[in-house]
Amino acid sequence: MFFFFALLIIASIFSTKISEKIGVPVLLAFLAVGLIVGSDVLGLFEFSDAQLTKRIADILLIFILFDGGFRTSRADLNLVAKPAMTLATFGVLVTALVLGVAVHFVMGYEWMLSMLIGAIISSTDAAAVILITRQNPLQRKIAATLNVESAANDPMAILLTLTFVGSLAGNGATPLGFLTSLVWQFVGGISVGFLVSKAARFLFDHLKSENRGYYYVLIIGVILLAYGLADLIRANGIIAVFFMGYWLGNSDFVSKRGVSNFLEGVSTFGNMALFLMLGLLAFPRHFSLIWKEGILIAALMIFIARPIAVFLSTLPFHYSWKEKFFLCWGGIKGAVPIVLATYPAAYGIESGESVFNIIFFAVIISCLLQGSSLGKVAQLFKLTVPKRPISPFSVELHSVRRADLEMYEFQVLENSFCAGKCIKNLQLGNEVVITSITRDAKILPPKGNVELQPNDILFILMKISEHEKWEKYLEKGVRNEESHLAELQGRIS
Repeated sequence: MFFFFALLIIASIFSTKISEKIGVPVLLAFLAVGLIVGSDVLGLFEFSDAQLTKRIADILLIFILFDGGFRTSRADLNLVAKPAMTLATFGVLVTALVLGVAVHFVMGYEWMLSMLIGAIISSTDAAAVILITRQNPLQRKIAATLNVESAANDPMAILLTLTFVGSLAGNGATPLGFLTSLVWQFVGGISVGFLVSKAARFLFDHLKSENRGYYYVLIIGVILLAYGLADLIRANGIIAVFFMGYWLGNSDFVSKRGVSNFLEGVSTFGNMALFLMLGLLAFPRHFSLIWKEGILIAALMIFIARPIAVFLSTLPFHYSWKEKFFLCWGGIKGAVPIVLATYPAAYGIESGESVFNIIFFAVIISCLLQGSSLGKVAQLFKLTVPKRPISPFSVELHSVRRADLEMYEFQVLENSFCAGKCIKNLQLGNEVVITSITRDAKILPPKGNVELQPNDILFILMKISEHEKWEKYLEKGVRNEESHLAELQGRIS
């Protein structure tokens, strides 16, 4: 078992190389590996436990969504908080209702089953959206809207799904009970996230261990603490971990850079394991029985339900027509709808297996159609930004004590004031030190006569409080700003 599981992980990792070359979302590569080695093709793994899948998926989503919140900047959330949260609540409700009505009249399903299908596939998926927007860098406002919406819309979809599953199982909630539960899910979850983020920051600053591994274990502990505490008071754990990640990621604490790198690995593994497992759970031979229904539901969702929800939700906000159309196309489905599709079978509903197969097939259609073309649509609407070069090297400052210095990574743009200048002529001041330079996948020593070039990546040690101010001059394309630079140097001195 361990031997085959190891091969499965390795195959999944290298399958991403193929998916990146042909422009297919990475998550589909993981799904494909699961489908191929599953029961219907190679038959290496026999896996059909919907309840176990739900439990494992819930755990993996905790870390995936925490990492999404951790990497959401305060400026991005402030920029799009109102429209993103409107899409995450009202938008999901509209999507579910419109799709449910369309499924009932177009496909002839009974009302409750139609509404259940609409609820299950109503939310966009954070794991899918965050992966794809990282592959295809977008303008800040649009990327933040999609990322925050996808991370925050799961509670509404889960509540709607549980409501309709309960109705089909004979124990549905009343409208007042549903509304009360929804409000508490958000209020309670956000409150828990805030409180645990403060406690986590205190714990990190007072751990004072020479073993950096303890900090990585601690971050796992506080993430599970936030989710568990929210679950204990019947609030939403996903909302709790997302907002805890947001507040913690926008604060300074001991070993933050190392924790960030660790979280990236955990999140990547979580995404891979989640889609791999969901691929194992599916049986391709069943697709021949439901492919028409899957395509029809995907079409109704992509071209009718999602656009109506987006245009209604963004009416009070300033989005151009291009941005609205792109938000419509960015409603990619992924792991969460598939996980929710296991609920009917887990609750013993007769049509549960059929619902899972239909949703699974519709999600694949969404990933293939929307995910693989998202970058091209963004380019067509001129909503993209240049992809930043990634340094093959990493430099971090590891400290077991609270410090006012941190190591930062900056990219030199063509119109940055430092492009074309030697380091000795930058006059950065005594408290700003360039520690290394990455150029053409090579690391260079920061000697005074080295001339900085566009696309160089600089690792700079500086005061935490001065990071945002220096970012403007080093990375954000400001030239001929010597007077401002002198003023900044004066403040630092």
